Amino acid sequence: MKNVIIGTAGHVDHGKTCLIKALTGTDTDRLAEEKKRGITIELGFASLKLPGDVTAGIVDVPGHEKFIRNMLAGAGGIDIAMLIVAADEGVMPQTVEHLGILSLLDIHKGVIVITKCDTVEPDWVEMVKEDVAGAVKGTFLEKAPMMAVSSFTGEGLDELKQLLSEMALSIEGKDLSRPFRLPADRVFTLGGHGTVITGTLIEGVLREGDEIELYPSGIMTKARSIQVHSHDVKEAYGGQRVAVNLAGVKKEDIERGEVIAAPGSMTPSLMLDVRLTSLKEATREIKNNSRLHLYHGAREILCKAVLMDRESLAPGESCLAQLRLEESVTAKRGDRFVVRFYSPLETVGGGEVIDPCPLKHRRNDKNALEGMRIKLEGSDNDILLRLIADRSPEWANIATLARYGSFSLDEAKAMADGLAEKGEAVHVGRDIYLHADYVKKIRNGMVSILNDFHKKNPLKGGMKREELRTRILPDVDIASVDGLLDSFIEKGSIKEVKGLISIASFKVEAGEKLQKLMEQIAVSYKKAAYAPPATDDMVGGDKQKAQVLDAMLGDRQLVRLDPQIYIDAECYDKALELAYSMIDKGGSVTLAEFRDSLGTSRKYAVALLEHFDKSRLTKKVGDARVRF
Repeated sequence: MKNVIIGTAGHVDHGKTCLIKALTGTDTDRLAEEKKRGITIELGFASLKLPGDVTAGIVDVPGHEKFIRNMLAGAGGIDIAMLIVAADEGVMPQTVEHLGILSLLDIHKGVIVITKCDTVEPDWVEMVKEDVAGAVKGTFLEKAPMMAVSSFTGEGLDELKQLLSEMALSIEGKDLSRPFRLPADRVFTLGGHGTVITGTLIEGVLREGDEIELYPSGIMTKARSIQVHSHDVKEAYGGQRVAVNLAGVKKEDIERGEVIAAPGSMTPSLMLDVRLTSLKEATREIKNNSRLHLYHGAREILCKAVLMDRESLAPGESCLAQLRLEESVTAKRGDRFVVRFYSPLETVGGGEVIDPCPLKHRRNDKNALEGMRIKLEGSDNDILLRLIADRSPEWANIATLARYGSFSLDEAKAMADGLAEKGEAVHVGRDIYLHADYVKKIRNGMVSILNDFHKKNPLKGGMKREELRTRILPDVDIASVDGLLDSFIEKGSIKEVKGLISIASFKVEAGEKLQKLMEQIAVSYKKAAYAPPATDDMVGGDKQKAQVLDAMLGDRQLVRLDPQIYIDAECYDKALELAYSMIDKGGSVTLAEFRDSLGTSRKYAVALLEHFDKSRLTKKVGDARVRF
């Protein structure tokens, strides 16, 4: 079965609602005020079975200029537009405005329906057709079929159904592999069921029982039950009009325009990067920093339009812009939107989202403009690489980049791996990919830090990994930085020996004098065994001796128990073997037993046992030690 959404558009009282009732048998005007005034105020919905096993959801929108905001709430997700023009009036102001809105929403298929043809002479209908043909020239409806019908007599309705079916069958199906997404255009409560939202399922599959996140509020809920065209179903598909009964959510917690989607599949943002187009029929220019009403999905939000490369946008022109919003919105790359002037309200333009969660840009910034053009016109690989470049300082993971680029996770991973193979990106583990230029900058900084360290510490084998990690990327998690350091080691930029990282070409080169000093100190510690001298006494204020001691720690000739107690490494290892032997024999070892067996004082025995504990070689249980 093919599912499509058909949307009506046209001036008030041109017969949109009557046409839908004639086609479907459903009166979409449900409000008492609509019945009283004879005009559509709120969105209406109906289901239409078409030849060829096609089911169409029809959205009936208000035609009056006062209710354009309601019209826009239902215009998203339309596959086929029916532009309705009454034969007794012809093209009117809202005909033109609705046509502009449909064009901005990038709807490609449509039919022009001349209604009320039974109320005028045939020659008059032909004149109206000519009038309409002039109005749609240069739009997506320029070559669209035009049909004259009567909702009263039924004239032309069967032909219209057949045409709609042919159009529906030619439309590419919705992407069902994407996470489900549905902007809520109605929210209400139903006795015995609770809160219900309705909307057009833009993409994906929504199943009964699915976990749902409300965007941008972040409220978590479940699909308690689902209806499609008033029939209970277990799952709904992209391209269907859907009603969802939400579990545990109050009506007042949800506003029209909220998006229900798979948890974690979207990111709310206070900015959108867009290609902004001004309608050629607009009577005013869009100036930089203009305050506008933004209509996206079923949402209306106030925003400021920052024009990136000009001071104003004339009617019929397009430019790159950043919309800075007064409330968060949840969008995807490629989404369409409409903007209207703040006051007086007038539809002035719209366009396409090119980055749903951008960084804040400076106007006329060449780098920002280049990035926006890539995201608008580049290949998927180009777009992902640019997103990686933009988000490398944040260490954004591939799932986040996939959301920003509107890619599936599998698509994004495959492309990122390809970029890594070409050397344009670097994979550092945990699904994080960094741009090669950003990695080069980090590597250059790291090399500078290590070179400076080697100059100041010529006898040290290098810098401890923990210290280097903190110096180059203090705010990034340990596992990610270690992944990057490991990649530098693998490529030979640096080396790691005994836990010390150095420039790959670095070698400890002690002169003859320092080498003799190192040997003398080593002999002193070996002789002292378990009663070593205090560090301050050994150094005696001599900077060279201090450097030698540090180098001996780095080479593990010595082990540091505390700032004033260094011990020969072989003695340390023998003390640990003794402790283990005593534990294995007696189940545990006390401080006194260890001290006496080692033949040392309490001071050094305590220092050794506490170091074993800190190193997780032993642990203290009461007054004794056992193996860790």
